[in-house]
Amino acid sequence: MFHVLVNRNEDLKRLVEKGYALAFDDLHYIVVRDVPYLDHELKLQWGAIVSKFIDKGDDLVAQEDHQIFFAGSHPHGLDGKPIPNLGGGTTKLALSDTSKDIVVQRSFSNKPIVTGQKRDFANFFEKIESYVTIFSGPAIDLYKDKANPFTFRVVESGNADSPFKFRDTLSSRAEIGDLAARFKNDVIAIIGLGGTGAYVLDFIVKTPVREIRGFDKDWYFVHNAFRSPGKLDVSEIGKSKAEIYHARYDNFRTGLNLKQKFVDDACAEDFKGVTFAFVCVDKGSSRSGIFDLLTRLRIPFIDVGMGLKRKDGPLDGMLRVTNYSVERVRELREKGYAPLTDDPDDLYRTNIQIGELNALNACLAVVRFKQLRGFYYDELSPCHLLFGVGDLKIASDAETKTD
Repeated sequence: MFHVLVNRNEDLKRLVEKGYALAFDDLHYIVVRDVPYLDHELKLQWGAIVSKFIDKGDDLVAQEDHQIFFAGSHPHGLDGKPIPNLGGGTTKLALSDTSKDIVVQRSFSNKPIVTGQKRDFANFFEKIESYVTIFSGPAIDLYKDKANPFTFRVVESGNADSPFKFRDTLSSRAEIGDLAARFKNDVIAIIGLGGTGAYVLDFIVKTPVREIRGFDKDWYFVHNAFRSPGKLDVSEIGKSKAEIYHARYDNFRTGLNLKQKFVDDACAEDFKGVTFAFVCVDKGSSRSGIFDLLTRLRIPFIDVGMGLKRKDGPLDGMLRVTNYSVERVRELREKGYAPLTDDPDDLYRTNIQIGELNALNACLAVVRFKQLRGFYYDELSPCHLLFGVGDLKIASDAETKTD
């Protein structure tokens, strides 16, 4: 990644050629180490500049704005006073293990002034040069050759742990890379790639889990296109769902393994190493064997479902999300939250086209999973959620819990 980006971006190449200790954090920040500065006692210190970058595609990057993060205390001038006009303030920023030696302590904001007017930096070279001049000028003046920012130091960096074939710059721009890293060891199984399962797959594909295993024995027909994400290509009709979705997402990420297969209690080999599963089948009779398998393998899972009726004209019904932890799976199965028999009167089984409800059901399931991983705040920790189509309200078992 380092050599590709440097070769494709002239401003980064100039920084390397001049001798800056340039590296890239896995969460998509530019890092410049070995920046000398003076502390409040006029002692020589070494800091690092961290700057977000925007992925423009084709291995081209650009700065997001004129601001930077800094690992170090506030730089001081030769008069022993903090260097003025730097803006910003104290802050924290979680970087990846690639940059575990960097502890961000503050941010700075300083635009260049040209002919009396502030303007944006033209590129990364101008930006880094400007900040290093401000921070390091007094240190270089006092410590001469000892305070040299041009160390030509090489710091190993890369993105080997990322499952994405495109850089995930949103996490770095939002400064939530530490939260996204909570999925890095997950191997997710999605059982059923129909209406709701297809949307679960779409969301999990864009989550930085290590591997995704999907299972569905059925074929892809026109009615599937009405309740699944993505476009319909006529050539897809009649192929397996596993083949269709693998082709759609293979260029987006690695670790995608989709099989045309019916899952039952005899499929233990397919679930070795799985850390979490989504059960997205529309037949209650299919759940029993799947539940038995996941329970026996001690794999936590979320089961989704919906029931639709038409009594007074418009459709009404419920969406369900039930989380079966390893500790409570037997208790929750006894409560009968998930039906294990087929309802002949359920309109969903007639392939009625309600893609928005499938997507919403998947959203609720994936949000709940991400709460379990600590990505989203989890106040109530519900095991069972019901969303009413008619009143647009969510009810959960957590609301009836007592201490």
